Amino acid sequence: MRSKFRILLLVLLMVVVTGAVLPVAGQDMMSLAAESCDYGGIIQSIEAVDELTVRFTLCQADPAFPSKAAFAAFAIHSSDHLEATAGGGTELVQNPIGTGPYKLENWDLGNEVIFTRFDEYWGEPANEATLIFRWNSEAAARLVELQAGTADAIDNVGAGDFEVIAGDSNLQLLEREGLNVFYIAFNNTIAPFDNVAVRQAIAYAIDKERIVANFYPPGSSVADQFMPPAIPSGYTPEVAPLGLDLDMARTLLEESGVTLPLEVTLSYRDVVRGYLPTPGVVATDIQAQLAEIGINVTIEVRESGEFIAASQAGELGFYMLGWGADYPDATNFLDYHFGANQNIQFGDKFTEITDPLLAASQLSDLAERNALYTVANTAIRDLVPMIPVAHGGSAVAYRAPIEGAQASPLGNENFAVMSDPDDD
Repeated sequence: MRSKFRILLLVLLMVVVTGAVLPVAGQDMMSLAAESCDYGGIIQSIEAVDELTVRFTLCQADPAFPSKAAFAAFAIHSSDHLEATAGGGTELVQNPIGTGPYKLENWDLGNEVIFTRFDEYWGEPANEATLIFRWNSEAAARLVELQAGTADAIDNVGAGDFEVIAGDSNLQLLEREGLNVFYIAFNNTIAPFDNVAVRQAIAYAIDKERIVANFYPPGSSVADQFMPPAIPSGYTPEVAPLGLDLDMARTLLEESGVTLPLEVTLSYRDVVRGYLPTPGVVATDIQAQLAEIGINVTIEVRESGEFIAASQAGELGFYMLGWGADYPDATNFLDYHFGANQNIQFGDKFTEITDPLLAASQLSDLAERNALYTVANTAIRDLVPMIPVAHGGSAVAYRAPIEGAQASPLGNENFAVMSDPDDD
């Protein structure tokens, strides 16, 4: 058994998601409860029914709660550590105290993270003594390291490398389903995107199939809606998208009253993601497509952190962004982006969207929920707060000897069960 397992990443994202701390009103060894739900959280009480059963009583109905509870970031944490860090901040992230098979040994920000086996782990011990995660933003360079054996696995395989890896007997390729969405966003409070006809015109002008065919890896698909079709709740196939129609796009622009050619700025961050593996060339292609209907696009590249802050503050009028699933439910996609209480990245809210989303978020019956999501998705299509473009497929590649290799659609690979029997 080898002593180290080396994973080369495009980016490693470590997230701790916390909510309001449950104020204890009644407590014993088997239960915990709050006096009321005024504390701001969603849990009224927790009860250990028996050794294998726990009962949560919620402050309000939430059909996505089982999926949320299974979200990797909601693993067991030390209550003392959570209280000491106020449930967030740098200290909680950089000095985590959990219950997993590995413990954080060292974190060299921007370079690598090292984990070592936690010998007091309650379950089966991890196969490998050490995990090393390193960053490399270049897909070709990641592949070279995998081929050379200086990395045991790489994430976010480059779109052009799928066939190379699949044809190499020394490597193994594991594809992920695209539980994500790349979209072109508008802020409806910033001209000319405050005009719904302009937003619709751009939607009719975007050739999504061309973008996916030319710039996305195998396993990717054109996005008809914001929701990935692989998630049962929220995707409603009866809502047809605004398809490619340049004549309709030109007609809408003429009827909108804007002066042509229309000058706009398209912003993006030069960061590779599974939902957008080649942001620069996609931006250039969108620029070329919109030129065909009389829209001149200036491309603006922003630093990632500044870009996200600006989009959430409602400062960007026209930009490229995306989302990947934290947990497989419509609330993680639709409610998070279009709900009444979310940020203003798309500008003003539309009750035609927010009302059915709120109602659906409190129902447990899938058919009843999807009937409401049909209403919401129709409004999203017609009001065009954004244009869904693609659901990006992705893959993880390993050296062939690695046993237990896997690819999680949520990016939650279990490295504790992986091993290399040929290397001691």
